[in-house]
Amino acid sequence: MQQASGFINLNKPSGISSAAAVGKIKRLTGIPCGHMGTLDPMASGVLPVAVGNSSRLFNYLLNKEKIYRAVFRFGVETDTLDALGSVLREGEKVPEQREINDKIRFFVGEIEQFPPAYSAKNVNGVRAYQLARQGKPVVLQAKKVLVQSIALTRKVSQDSYEFLITCGGGTYIRSLCRDIAKACRTVATMTSLVREKSGIFTLETACTAEQLTPENWQEFLIAPDKVFDFPALDFDDEQARKLRNGLGVEYSRDGEYKLYLDDEFYGIACAEGGILRAKVKLV
Repeated sequence: MQQASGFINLNKPSGISSAAAVGKIKRLTGIPCGHMGTLDPMASGVLPVAVGNSSRLFNYLLNKEKIYRAVFRFGVETDTLDALGSVLREGEKVPEQREINDKIRFFVGEIEQFPPAYSAKNVNGVRAYQLARQGKPVVLQAKKVLVQSIALTRKVSQDSYEFLITCGGGTYIRSLCRDIAKACRTVATMTSLVREKSGIFTLETACTAEQLTPENWQEFLIAPDKVFDFPALDFDDEQARKLRNGLGVEYSRDGEYKLYLDDEFYGIACAEGGILRAKVKLV
């Protein structure tokens, strides 16, 4: 019997790690699982979980558009850049909404961003947050990220504002918080973060772990061929046999395709130089 494969659009609660959330799904399904796009323990919202061989498709999903709703508290700085960290400074300037709106426009587009010291980035084979917790210096390289839009949506309290941010993969919202505050000549820390969208996965259609049971979890499983937009090719008979055996078939248009064999989704195929082969197999 073929193992179930697909994605569960999980609404991760605040207070647990992404790994712990995925662990619940793994125990529930009894199938290896993985997640796409880590959410920090403080954050909540969309966490796509790959069940079974669907994890092989992660490279095709990593750069999909993401939407976050975040609250930045100005005048306070923590070592982790969020509310879970130790306070380093407080009582600093709280900028007016007009000043923030004037500065956030400089953070839209392709920008260079330094990841937080407390992050899962690798530093010589060690996670950056592990070094930071030990009090060791953490030197991370700036990386280019894409921010499509930032909107200040409302003032939450005397020193806090809510933002709606649309960005590409790899963007750290905590770093945006730090850098926007710096542009306003002050400091800030992130006190709330909700991921509302990641690729095709949205908060409106996400489920909680409490909704899933051993009897119903497959009802929440999204078919792997529904999560990315490639043209589809379907082969049968001799051509299907060749592709299943790792051989190529003639195909004139170079590119990547959803591959169906005998009307069933098989994986990703790549055509190059007039030959098409299976590249990622899900079965």
